[in-house]
Amino acid sequence: MYPTRSQAEAILAEAEKLNPGKWSAHSRVAAQCAEKIAAACTGPDSLNPDKAYVLGLLHDIGRRFGVSQFGHIADGYRFMLQSGYDEAARICLTHSFPLQDIHSYIGQYDVPDAVIAELDQRLTDLHYDDYDRLIQLCDSVAMAEGVASMAVRLDDVKRRYGHFPAEKRAALLSLKTYFEAKMQRNLYTVISEDPTLWGQ
Repeated sequence: MYPTRSQAEAILAEAEKLNPGKWSAHSRVAAQCAEKIAAACTGPDSLNPDKAYVLGLLHDIGRRFGVSQFGHIADGYRFMLQSGYDEAARICLTHSFPLQDIHSYIGQYDVPDAVIAELDQRLTDLHYDDYDRLIQLCDSVAMAEGVASMAVRLDDVKRRYGHFPAEKRAALLSLKTYFEAKMQRNLYTVISEDPTLWGQ
């Protein structure tokens, strides 16, 4: 299950009062991107734009509990499960792992080892679907200020965390190619009105 659009917006609005910051604007941009990409994916493997929007909006909801790194994954996963939204909880877990490996996280593991071990098992047991992949992609192009090229967004992450592994960058670029094939369009022509991005 996942909340309705209005419920998700209320959840995010409450969260940003508890922990104000750019993360909430980033979440809204990711949600808008997810909705547009989902709407552009037609055919037998089509995606639900409303579901995509909601999952994008809530992927970082663990940040409602304060400033953290890996902690926001664990907190969001637990919060969404406790709220009865298992599909949103799943995205809280998977959004940071285009490489399906808990040890590929590039930030600080600011949770107990037991929590890491639990989420490692849960992540390993999942079979990624297109919603997992979609939010991973949208997370990689959404800045608080709006849509950015993947290169700009990932360089920003690298600046803040000190590194960004080449294999993780390659995995995200593969997601871009994957969804462009599904849409039969360049990613940036779907999610951005900035023509300077359209050729990237």
